[in-house]
This record gives sequence, C-alpha cells and structure tokens, in this order.
Amino acid sequence: LPRGGSLWLGSLIRLLEAVDLNERLVRTSVLRLGKEHWLQARQLGRRSYYSVTDTGRRRFQRASRRIYAGVQSDWDGTLSVLITTQVAPGQREALRRELQWAGFGSVAPGVLVHPRADREALNALLTDLEAQDAVVLLDARVETLPLPRPLEQLVHDCWSLEALADSYQCFLELYRPVWRALDSVDELDPAQAFWVRTLLIHDFRRVLLRDPLLPTELLPSDWPGTAARLLCRNIYQRVLAPAERYLTQMLETADGPLPAPGAGLRERFGGV
Repeated sequence: LPRGGSLWLGSLIRLLEAVDLNERLVRTSVLRLGKEHWLQARQLGRRSYYSVTDTGRRRFQRASRRIYAGVQSDWDGTLSVLITTQVAPGQREALRRELQWAGFGSVAPGVLVHPRADREALNALLTDLEAQDAVVLLDARVETLPLPRPLEQLVHDCWSLEALADSYQCFLELYRPVWRALDSVDELDPAQAFWVRTLLIHDFRRVLLRDPLLPTELLPSDWPGTAARLLCRNIYQRVLAPAERYLTQMLETADGPLPAPGAGLRERFGGV
C-alpha cells in the first residue's frame, strides 16, 4: 500500500520463493483473499495484477493506525461506552469480533467500553457492518485516579492484561537478540532486512492487535508493551531503507517498477 497498492502476481511469487513459499501456495492464498474481498484482480495479457479492495484498504488503515502509532497523548479520563443490544441477532457476533479487534472490552453482554476509541475508525466499522443505526454510543468519565479497586479489577477482566503482558514478554525475548545483531553490523543485506521487517511486524501485530492500547493510568507500572513498542520501532527504523530497496528490486506493477513510497511510511511510529 505505501508503494501504490498494486503489483504483478509473478513478482510476488518471486519475492516469496526466498522463504520457501512455492507458487501454488501463493496463488491459492491470493485467490482466497480475492474471494474474501481483500484483493481484486486485473488481467493484462497473460499477467495478473492484484490490488487491495476499498474494504480491505479501510481495514488495513484501521490496523495500521494502531500498529504504527506514535507516543500516546495524555488521557482525559473519558470512557466510550457502546451498547449493542439493539443490533440484529445475525450481526451481533460479527460486530462483537470486530469491536474486540478494535480494542473494545466487554463489560456485560451487549455493553463494551474503550478509553481511547478512534471515532473515525469506529464509524467506518459500524458502517461496513450496517450497524450504525442500531448502537448507542455514550461517554463516561473516570473521576478518581489512581483507580478505585473495583475499576482496576474491571480493567483486568475486560482486557485480559496478564495474558497480553506474557505475549509482550515473549516478543521482547525473541527480538532483543535480533536488535543486538542488527546493531553490530555496519551494512545490512537488503533481502535480510526485508524479511526481518516482515517477521517483526507479523509478530508485533499479533500481540498489538489484541492490545486495547489503554492509557498509562489504566496499566500496571511495569507494563511490557511500552518496551515492546520501543524495540519494534528501533528495529523497524534500522531495516527500513534496505528493505525498501529490496522491494524496489523484486516487485513490479502494471507500469513497471514500484512507485516511490508515500510520506506516510516515514511517519510510522511517530517518525522513523
């Protein structure tokens, strides 16, 4: 997406050969993503070119805002409360999954909360699921900090912070040696830099997209998510330039080489 959002399938197959993903697997995966409305195909002669659909692009943008966010601003004590009891039964489960993916915690059946709800992303999500006219959105305020004991327990119950902390610790243990290795060399191999970046974001987002990104005031004092984000940012910054050179070398669009990346790429993690 930062390089135009479209590519030749053959160049993607070539790219993925380096990690032993053969042509049959790539074609099968791309076809499945097409059927699930993530990708759309365009045929030019004997070549197939794929791009992200409008729906897929919106979902990627929602995820990207969370994965690549910079330092969070101070919290004003407001909680967004979403009541979904009026949603049609056939929509409820899909809506619940999407809201949890967006960081909402469940207080009770049909009642979800979030302390930093992205209103633009929430409106887009509700529109995609045709549920915008069936929910009630309220704002509530936390008047006492530090948290009273019942609210502190509610935070832990809503978002399973212990399991999330364990996942962040695993990420730190896996990637701290990677950072030390990268920091010990002067010049990186572009192919290795690309695959480090790909696996880094794959592993980070698996944890991050389960993280509601709660304000510091609602988190334990030794929260490992802060260290994990800093480590991810440092590695990403180190491998970004050679990784982009590798993409330029390997991938093609219908017009030839990939276009230059947009400014948004350098703005990730608050600026890399």
